[in-house]
Amino acid sequence: MNGKNKMIAWIAGIIGVIILLIVVIVRIEPEKEGITRAEVSKALALALADRKECEAEAKQREKSWFSEQEQDNWFVKYMDLLYERGYLNPELTPADLESAQKEFTYQEAAYTAAKYSGRLKRQVGLKDKNRQKPFPADQWWELYREILKEADPDENVKEITAILYGTPSNIQGAPSWTAYTTEGEYGFQGLALDAWLDHEIRFMVRGNEIAAVTAVKNGSVVYRNIWLSEVKDGVFKAYMGAASREFKAEGKLAEEAKKTEGRLAPNLADLYVEHGRLSRVTVKKERIHGKILSVTEDTVEIEGYGTIPLDENFYVYKLFGEFSVLGAADILVGYDLQEFVAADGKLCAALLERPFDARTIRVLLMDTGFKNLFHKKAELELNCDARLVCKNDDGDSKESTLKKGEVLTLTAEDERLKHGRMTIIPEKEEGITICSLERAQGQPVYSGSLEIKKEEEGLVLINELYLEDYLKKVVPSEMPASYEKEALKTQAVCARTYAYRQIQGNTYGAYGAHVDDSTSFQVYNNTQTNERTDQAVDETYGQLLTFDGEPIDAFYYSTSCGHGADGSVWGNTGENLPYLRSMQIKNGARELTMEDNDTFDAYIRSRNITSYDAEYPMFRWQTEITAEQIAAKAPEAGTIQDLTVSARGLGGIASELTVKGDQDTVRIKGQSAIRTFLGNEENAIRRQDGSKMNAASLPSAFISVDKITEEDGSIFFRIYGGGYGHGVGMSQNGAQSMAKSGKTYKDILDFFYHGAELMEN
Repeated sequence: MNGKNKMIAWIAGIIGVIILLIVVIVRIEPEKEGITRAEVSKALALALADRKECEAEAKQREKSWFSEQEQDNWFVKYMDLLYERGYLNPELTPADLESAQKEFTYQEAAYTAAKYSGRLKRQVGLKDKNRQKPFPADQWWELYREILKEADPDENVKEITAILYGTPSNIQGAPSWTAYTTEGEYGFQGLALDAWLDHEIRFMVRGNEIAAVTAVKNGSVVYRNIWLSEVKDGVFKAYMGAASREFKAEGKLAEEAKKTEGRLAPNLADLYVEHGRLSRVTVKKERIHGKILSVTEDTVEIEGYGTIPLDENFYVYKLFGEFSVLGAADILVGYDLQEFVAADGKLCAALLERPFDARTIRVLLMDTGFKNLFHKKAELELNCDARLVCKNDDGDSKESTLKKGEVLTLTAEDERLKHGRMTIIPEKEEGITICSLERAQGQPVYSGSLEIKKEEEGLVLINELYLEDYLKKVVPSEMPASYEKEALKTQAVCARTYAYRQIQGNTYGAYGAHVDDSTSFQVYNNTQTNERTDQAVDETYGQLLTFDGEPIDAFYYSTSCGHGADGSVWGNTGENLPYLRSMQIKNGARELTMEDNDTFDAYIRSRNITSYDAEYPMFRWQTEITAEQIAAKAPEAGTIQDLTVSARGLGGIASELTVKGDQDTVRIKGQSAIRTFLGNEENAIRRQDGSKMNAASLPSAFISVDKITEEDGSIFFRIYGGGYGHGVGMSQNGAQSMAKSGKTYKDILDFFYHGAELMEN
């Protein structure tokens, strides 16, 4: 054999050995890990419905596929849903505990995949030799992602990355099957998570239930901006979210902790954890304290410090009372209730140190006509001496004096607004007249301070004043000062309670305000103050309506139709606002039920009704709207053929309107949308006293509709209505009638807000 042939033989031998090794490796390589039928069923069911829906269907289902003894198992609701909808075949996947705990097979995977498409069935790779073999878990999750594209087009199932820091195994008192992560709390029925504590995991979730863990990263994690509540004997007690957890330090860290434990806690800290062991603690001690001027998703503006960005892991910790974790929206503008922890030029956490006690309110003043939040210019006249505070080019506060009678005309180009807001602080009450505004009383005069801030759209004007002074300019704007004293006192309590809730709501936190001065909240300073309304505010000083210790949503409206609605008119369930009941508005009133809606058409058309509001013009009214006017608002319907109230809420209030046309049927949902849809400024609304008004929206959604066809074939609809407003809470005119009959303000409040208690703030 020559050298060339020897070389060929040698190469061939090497190749043969490699092939032999490959064959051996393939033969001895273990089969990939499978996945249980129960786990597959849970993930697949959550692609179709959330956990609550699965549980609700299970309760309604006449019979389970499982035996009665096995129906308490966690997976039954998921597998039953799949059997019922045809995604599992009970012949391939028997409905029993033993079967559920066994591995999902290629044959079962092919059956399920075929329900979606032939392509997905082919992706399974079903062959005669693997039909009963376990389908590999990694291949299942690849297939599952493809199934989601078909079964969950709205992407209800989401993938989340978070650190898993707690389960019932290490969180004392945790509910069963609850996983605590840095992205929130989730259920994990049927899954094993304890091995991945203090790991960053990626998981699929629908609602608040984990469908599967899809990836696990290494066990080196950092818990940032954690509230370290106590360090004792080398044990670090920390709040991870609202849950308390302990970390035991070891080695050098434990020795250092014992020496300095008095200085380590309570404090904000970053905790470094390596494979379940606490390896390092970094305490953050820089503090900032001051009045909050504005709050956005990314920044907080603090008086004296300017606008500061929020750390990515920013938390709000409530330290008084029961510890809890809140959000940036709970930082109230206009108050200094919290201390901030700062590091590297960012705010890491806010520490709420004392409860909220509403003393002041910040009102965003709208332009003339209440159409816009922003002003092209602001013209002000000082009624007394005042201080003007703004910032200079170095960012420091600069103060100057304004004299009584001085007039300021401000635009966005004013140099004093270049570095932030300008504040005018008069020496006396009623210190500023805003000449560029028109209200019902003329040019309005304001107490308290006035802040002017430049935004992209124009100037915003914010009036900060004492809450009680604010109420004295709300009550006469919301209820005539000529009304009975007890009615005015009722209005004062409602207005105070409503304002308290709005301050907590932080609607205009980004601008540094709580409310605006329009009907979107409470009308403020539209009408001059009055001695009688001032007395009503003073005589109810600090009084709030509460339910279970919290201020209520003290809604009110002008006039009832004799019936009141409940809180469901805004899409909530009535149980969420139990103090707002649907009732007859009369002496000896009874609570209304859905059965009362059956007779509502006759009720709203009647003039012979006993009610506290019966003598007021808006108690009953009528208007008409043409088919052409309706078609203009619902062009997709085509030529309008009919208009009906197709659903009602408690008390008879319209909750759905069906518009039938020759091309389509349109449904308008919600009392506010219905009022807007049927309103037209061209159409007169005739009150029961014969007077008329015009409005772009119907006075209320307590309506009945008649279709009228004229001789020429044209169609219009007559609307019989009653009341003025949303119908929830207190009828102001009803309160007036009750006061005239001798009822006290406490009697009136008890009537309209069932179960609410009067408390002093």
